[in-house]
Amino acid sequence: MPDDEKDEFELQNEKIRARMDRIGRKIMIMSGKGGVGKTTVTVNLANELADMGCTVGVLDTDLHGPNVAKMFGVEGATLSSADGVSFLPVEVRPNLKVISLSFALEDQDAPVIWRGSMKMGAIRQFLGDCEWGDLDYLLIDTPPGTGDEQLTVCQAIPELTGTVIVTTPQDVAVLDARKSVNFSRKMGVAIIGVIENMSGLVCPHCGKEIPIFGKGGGRRMCSDMHVPFLGEIPMEMDLREAEDEGKDWSHVGASHPSRKALYDIANEINNGTACSTGRDTSFLGTPGCKPSACASCTANCPSRKK
Repeated sequence: MPDDEKDEFELQNEKIRARMDRIGRKIMIMSGKGGVGKTTVTVNLANELADMGCTVGVLDTDLHGPNVAKMFGVEGATLSSADGVSFLPVEVRPNLKVISLSFALEDQDAPVIWRGSMKMGAIRQFLGDCEWGDLDYLLIDTPPGTGDEQLTVCQAIPELTGTVIVTTPQDVAVLDARKSVNFSRKMGVAIIGVIENMSGLVCPHCGKEIPIFGKGGGRRMCSDMHVPFLGEIPMEMDLREAEDEGKDWSHVGASHPSRKALYDIANEINNGTACSTGRDTSFLGTPGCKPSACASCTANCPSRKK
C-alpha cells in the first residue's frame, strides 16, 4: 500500500517495527501493586547488564510518576533531535540509554493528567520516534497494575521477549502480583520470572536480616503458579540513599547483599534463564523450561534469545 494511503497508526506501526527489529530482547518489568520497588529493580538490572557488556535501553512508561531519570542521576536532562523528527535517548553511559517523560516536563512537580488514549500515544511515540539504535536489551518500566500502559506495550511489541514481575513478600503484594502473571499468560507473553524485592531488611548495625514484610511469599507464589523464581533482594538503607542521589549501586554497593542479589538475577536473565510461555503449563517452572530446550518447544516462543 502506498504511503499516502496508509493512516497515521499504520505508519507508526512500521516505525515501531523498524526500531524494535534492531533490539535483541524486549523485557517488560511489571508489578501488581505500587511501592514494591519495580523501578529500583529496572534501574539496577539495567546497570548490571551494562556492566556485563550489554547495550541497554530503558523506557520509562510510568507517565504519572517517572522516576527512572532521578535514579540514573540524569534528572534535568532534556531531549534532543538530530533530524527534527525523531529524538535521541539520554545517555547514562556509552552502552546505557534512557527515555522518560520527565525529560519533557518543564516543571517536575506538575502532575500529568492524561486519559488512556494520550498515554497510549506517548508510549507508541517513545517506541517509534526514539533513535534507540542497536541494543541487546530494552527494559520497559511500567506503572503498577495491568492497564493501559502494559496493554499498549504488548500490542505495540507483539514479539515482546517476556515479563519480569516484581513483588514483596507480604500477602497483599503477592495477591496483586498473581494478576500480573495471569495478565502475561492471557497476552501470550513469556514470564521470565518473579523477583521478591524488600525480602528482609539488613540491619545497618548488626548485619542481621529482619523480615519486615515477611519472607518467601514470592517463592511460594511461583511454586503455586508454576513460574520461575529469579531471586530475593533484601532491603538496605544504603541502596535507598544511592538511588535518591542517582548513584550506580552496582559500583557503590559492590560489597552489599542487595547488590549481589541484583547481579545474580541479571546474570540469570542474560544467560537465558528458565521462562514460561503460558502455552503448555505441564512443564512451566521445571528444569525443562529454559531456552536451551527451545528446539523442542514452540517455534514462535517469544522467550527465545536472539
